[in-house]
Parts: sequence; structure tokens; C-alpha cells
Amino acid sequence: MRGENARFGHVVTAMVTPMDSAGRVDMRRAGEIARWLWANGSDGVVVNGTTGESPTTTMAEKVELVRTVCAALRDIPSSLSSRTAWVIAGAGGNNTAETVELAERSAEAGAHALLSVAPYYNKPSQEGLYRHFRAIADATPLPVLLYNVPGRTITNIEATTTARLAADAPTIVGTKEASANLAQVAEIVRTTPETFDVFSGDDATILPTLALGGAGVISVISHVVGPELAAMHRAWFAGNREEALRLFLTTLPITRAIFSAPSPAPVKYALSLKGQSVGPVRLPLVDLTQAEQHVVAEALGTL
Repeated sequence: MRGENARFGHVVTAMVTPMDSAGRVDMRRAGEIARWLWANGSDGVVVNGTTGESPTTTMAEKVELVRTVCAALRDIPSSLSSRTAWVIAGAGGNNTAETVELAERSAEAGAHALLSVAPYYNKPSQEGLYRHFRAIADATPLPVLLYNVPGRTITNIEATTTARLAADAPTIVGTKEASANLAQVAEIVRTTPETFDVFSGDDATILPTLALGGAGVISVISHVVGPELAAMHRAWFAGNREEALRLFLTTLPITRAIFSAPSPAPVKYALSLKGQSVGPVRLPLVDLTQAEQHVVAEALGTL
């Protein structure tokens, strides 16, 4: 079945970046949270994604986060599990030269792969997108996942561009598709090799994406429902569709709550309710109001 042997597993968490009370990156907690996520169902983590507040962390912070998380997950005793703990570094932006530099420095820091979001605001053409991603892929030998989230970037990576990149760049091995366009997901699956992994980038479309041939999810809600998502994927690929659907439906109230305010403030608060404090968000984001906290707490009460 397509997606069953996804190279980075099925549940990858777009990890938050822990901050201390003064808003500084808490590297020690970053390593701890990465290990906790791995122990709770994640096959790997994305460090320096937008859930990790990458627009407001510096280049130096990004590189040190990759180095810290790689070290923390590398130290997991092999006797505990045969699972590899993947570290995928976010390397995206709307300045190609700076993005290439980040890709190179992330590779030097030990990342296993890169996740690169479509450039935002400057609205490149499809040819511009193609050349941008080729430049990133050519900069290191690491596997690259595209990240299409037009609700944030304005620009959509069209299925024809994704298929062209998959055909022309051997290290572009998959995509995180958060377009909320299932017809586009289907077209990507139709026009790319079986080995090209299509991940849902939207927690509300995990099961529909799997049904179309997807590989899994790069998730935010896996911070708090990692075991449930891991079980859902095991059920799906074992052919137990009813159990997979049941588990997927139980996650939907969590998804609504976690995206009820600008991310990652809700998931950072949700983690605190799970006993995993990760501190505040950085401006221009703000922490949740009491009313917003109630929405998240109420949803977690359904677990």
C-alpha cells in the first residue's frame, strides 16, 4: 500500500520551540520535549517549522536547536526501541540565498532531512517556486520535503510543480500538503512516484489523505494525542479501516481547539495541561486569553 513504508514514519510532530519566562529559547527543554514526543508516538520531529515560531527565531537559535534536538534523540538507547527518531529541520523563507544558507547549516548541525515551505509574500510564479526548491535541494545531500500551505503563504505549489520537482530532483522525496484541497492531494499522488511521500499538513485531513495514498501526517495535535495518532496509522496500514476512522474522529475536537487561536499558542497551553511546560510565545504572537484557555482545556477533557 502506498505510504506504508514512508521513510520518516507516519507521525511526525511539528515541534514547538520552548521558551523561558523571558522569552529566550530553552535549549534544554527542547531536547526534553523532543524525547517526550518520541516516547509518545512520534516517529520524528520538525524543528524550526512555523509551529516552532521560525519567523521570530534567529539563524543562530535555529542552528543550535537542530544540534540540541539531534543530540537528545541520538542518545536514546537503542535497546528501548528499534524506531529511528528522525529530525527534520525547517529550512524555508522568501529569500532563496538565506534559505540555502539555513539548509546548509542545518545539515552541518546533524539534521536528517529538510522541510521547506513555499516563499511567502513575494508571490513567486510556479517557475520561481521550481527554481527556489531546486536551489535548496542542490545545496545539501539531505532529503527534502516541500511544504505547501497557501493559507499562510498566499502562493500554492501546484500539483504539476510538485510532480516536476519529484521527477527532476532526486532528493525531493515528499511533500507536506496543507492546501485543504483533496483534489490536489489526489493529483500529486497520481503524478508522483510510489516512493514520493505525501503527508497531510492539516490535522483535520489525516484520514482523507491516507485514503488517497498518503504517508501520514506532519502534525501539531500529536503534541497531545501522539499515541492515538500512532494507533490510527497502525490500524489503517493493517487494513482495519473502522478502527482508524474511530480514532481519527476522536481527534477532531482536539484539532478544532488547537487551531482556535493563532498557533502555536493553543498547543503550548495544551502541553502545560499535560505537565509539559514550554513557556510563552514570542511577539507578534501572544499567549491565550482565559476564554481561549477554556476552549483548549475543555477539548483536552474529552481525551
